[in-house]
Amino acid sequence: MATHLHRLLPLLLFLPSLLFRHSTSPQHTQHAATDAGDDDPAADLDPVVLLPGNTCSQLEARLTDAYQPPSPQCGAEKGTGRWFLLWKNATAMQDPGAAACVADQLRLVYDPAARDFRNLPGVETRVVGFGSTRGFLADTPADRDLCMGALVDALERAGYRDGATLFGAPYDFRQAPAARSQPCRAFSRFTRQFKALVESASSGNGGKPVVVVSHSQGGYFALEFLNRSPPAWRRRYVKRYIMASTGPGGFLLSVQTLAADPSTAVSIPSLFMALPSPKVFGPETPMVVTRARNYSAHDVPAFLAALGLPPLAATLYETRALPVKLGFRAPLVPTTCVNGVGVPTMEQLVYWDGNFSETPGVVYSGGDDGGDGLLALASILALDTVVGDDPRQEEYKSIKLAGTSHAGVVSDGHALERVVGEIMRVHTELESQSPAA
Repeated sequence: MATHLHRLLPLLLFLPSLLFRHSTSPQHTQHAATDAGDDDPAADLDPVVLLPGNTCSQLEARLTDAYQPPSPQCGAEKGTGRWFLLWKNATAMQDPGAAACVADQLRLVYDPAARDFRNLPGVETRVVGFGSTRGFLADTPADRDLCMGALVDALERAGYRDGATLFGAPYDFRQAPAARSQPCRAFSRFTRQFKALVESASSGNGGKPVVVVSHSQGGYFALEFLNRSPPAWRRRYVKRYIMASTGPGGFLLSVQTLAADPSTAVSIPSLFMALPSPKVFGPETPMVVTRARNYSAHDVPAFLAALGLPPLAATLYETRALPVKLGFRAPLVPTTCVNGVGVPTMEQLVYWDGNFSETPGVVYSGGDDGGDGLLALASILALDTVVGDDPRQEEYKSIKLAGTSHAGVVSDGHALERVVGEIMRVHTELESQSPAA
């Protein structure tokens, strides 16, 4: 299938600047700074495992003779047996020809026989540096902060050491957890690796349970992993889960991306996971407005058809992504959710003439109704009901940082203090939720 995935690459490159557009200052936080614990918190550290956000995990590729390159340039590594950096290759991104090769080699295809997504024939990929935070993308300052670089630095200043008390769990960001009834080799592989990593981190630190910390897309992987793990395993190995900048409602930028390039629907399945969810947004809340009709989160299959996609796209959404979105639930381990609020955030996309290839008009929410610049406020508040109100969830804490962007939660000074404070709490206690400042 032909693809225009190269049109998506500028959006992925632009994402850090979008997510960092707003930041916080100390007077804009919801709570006072959290006490990190004892006088010397580094003396008794709980092991920490970090899961970064979208596009932060590096991928290497190897091309076999089965690969059919769209141009001779794209086939330069074909048959050599060498692994090369596929994502994020900053040098390749600056060359239009090489960028087209990256786009071709990144895309996935759906295999109806296996009922699963796979790489193009002849393209093999692997995640770089599983187990280490050094594998997170960090080739520019903005990327580094977006990808937990500032958080890693802060933890290392507090005494954490990569591979000893601090660990990273990068993943293939193109993929996403699928419904339990659907095969998903990528997520199955990730869960095996992540389980082994958590157990190893615990055993290497005197049997202490770990603190799992996720940001953005990493939250979908972490939460789904936890919910599919036996309760006894969770109680034994997970001391606390800290979920930063993740909500059950998805976000509108994914809709705009899909409208601009519908081929991404069947080449980057993780995009479906990011679409607005009917679990949070009702049928009366339009996400897309046109002269002919509106589309809410309940109308995604109709929207996909309006984009000209074949029925397979709606089937994949309904059978693989939607059940996971509707199943977003409490992890049943002590949990802290940290989110920015009060930042102008996309609320509606307007394609009045029904031409989805054009740049849409955008309606933003702001002020007290603003989200974090990516996640809508409704998605953030839904955490308090989906997770916090679950009677089985014994401990839940919600921290909302006013004026803080999606990425700023893990990079801005005072927000970063809050996250580090939650990580280093030796004794957890229930705290009442309070509204955003």
